[in-house]
Amino acid sequence: MAGPKDLDPSSSPRALLGAELRHAREKKGFIQAKLGEPLFVSGSFIGQLESGTRRMHHEYAVKIDEILGTNGFFARNCEASANSKYPNHFTEAVEAEALATSIRQFTPTLIPGLLQTPGYAEALFQAYWPTASETEIDQMVATRVERARLLTDPTTPLLWMVLDEAGLRRRVGGAAVMAESLHHIAGLARRRRIIMQVLPFSAGAAGSLVSGIKLMYFPDAPPLAYTEGISMGQLVDEPAAVARHELTFDLVRASALSFQDSLALVESVAQDYAHEAAQP
Repeated sequence: MAGPKDLDPSSSPRALLGAELRHAREKKGFIQAKLGEPLFVSGSFIGQLESGTRRMHHEYAVKIDEILGTNGFFARNCEASANSKYPNHFTEAVEAEALATSIRQFTPTLIPGLLQTPGYAEALFQAYWPTASETEIDQMVATRVERARLLTDPTTPLLWMVLDEAGLRRRVGGAAVMAESLHHIAGLARRRRIIMQVLPFSAGAAGSLVSGIKLMYFPDAPPLAYTEGISMGQLVDEPAAVARHELTFDLVRASALSFQDSLALVESVAQDYAHEAAQP
């Protein structure tokens, strides 16, 4: 595996911890795999800590201090990177997402978070948490919109999204919200900011229709896969498991419509919603 890139320690607490971990490990004369053994993690996992693609949890920090003789440095400082506005099961995935150079994702039934408009996200959160206050909903929407800012970069990350036709047809927030959402996705595709395909109903049981798949790739660390359910998620780094998720995504992608046919379908459905919303 390629060595971790040089990080600016002032950029974030995790960047500091990663840079310091690499320094302490090399000073001790350990390769990544040797440090990983007593932690029961792979050398790749240690590399992800050093490159900043994974967060250092307290139990690992304590053990690392013992192994490397760093006098409690990591235990004291890992808490600085622990605060997050996201649910615990999703925090590491979001942090990795922000560092990825390439993301491939398939999301059944709904429009994926990175492509959601504020109106769509608001309707979704209201459905998930019907007793949440308006302030709480507003904060959740703002957090989701903030995630999507990574799309303002004209080139990074490369985002390859496969949408399920069910996500286009499922009315979240009504016709006007859906029209806006699908026009937004079509606009991203036409500006070549994303690669977008649609898995049509006619594809049948293609690849994975039960849960979504997100694959994230980095210049200096192995890829990660993320799968999610209700109030739960799993970040996967074991190479064989990641490879299996990659195969599943490839099967879904192979069964999806071409780029042009997908764009035509999205724009057609968006137009239908727009006409409906315009009716008195």
